[in-house]
Amino acid sequence: MLDKIKDLHDIDPERLIADSAYGSGPMLGWLVDRNIKPHIPVLDKAGRTDGTWSRTDFEWDPENNQYICSEGEPLKQFRRNYSDPNRGPTGKGVAKYQALKHARQVARDIAKTKQYAVSMRLRKKVEMLFAHLKRILGLGRLRLRGPCGANDEFLLAATAQNLRKLAKIFPALQQRCEA
Repeated sequence: MLDKIKDLHDIDPERLIADSAYGSGPMLGWLVDRNIKPHIPVLDKAGRTDGTWSRTDFEWDPENNQYICSEGEPLKQFRRNYSDPNRGPTGKGVAKYQALKHARQVARDIAKTKQYAVSMRLRKKVEMLFAHLKRILGLGRLRLRGPCGANDEFLLAATAQNLRKLAKIFPALQQRCEA
């Protein structure tokens, strides 16, 4: 979709707003690699409740470039040899998990900013519009077939939403003008 927007409208987004379903390490890494700020809640299992160790149970040892578990044992990044070089060590002295960790940290740092709070309010506004389309206007299932039919149906639904908003705003404007 980002490539299509770039081709059609010559727009490169500075940020991308999405819900936590898009907050996985690979997705965040993909955005960070393209210099797009992910305004996305991080899908993180740092606080595990299933009895397994979480990220916080490991300590980074910068001297040896490895994590150490709470029992003092080093965390092994690769437990076997890989025949596919894309799955194993990079051969460049870079651990694969560092990119995803970095991307998640970028997203966590962004989440502390005022702009992120604004983005989350905007995201909720859009989600409320879709919820309204689904529940109130009955667009839980499309009735028209094909991409053109779906486009027409959503265009009509968005028009109905906008007319409804205008109807609420217009009386307020008339009252101000009369006063």
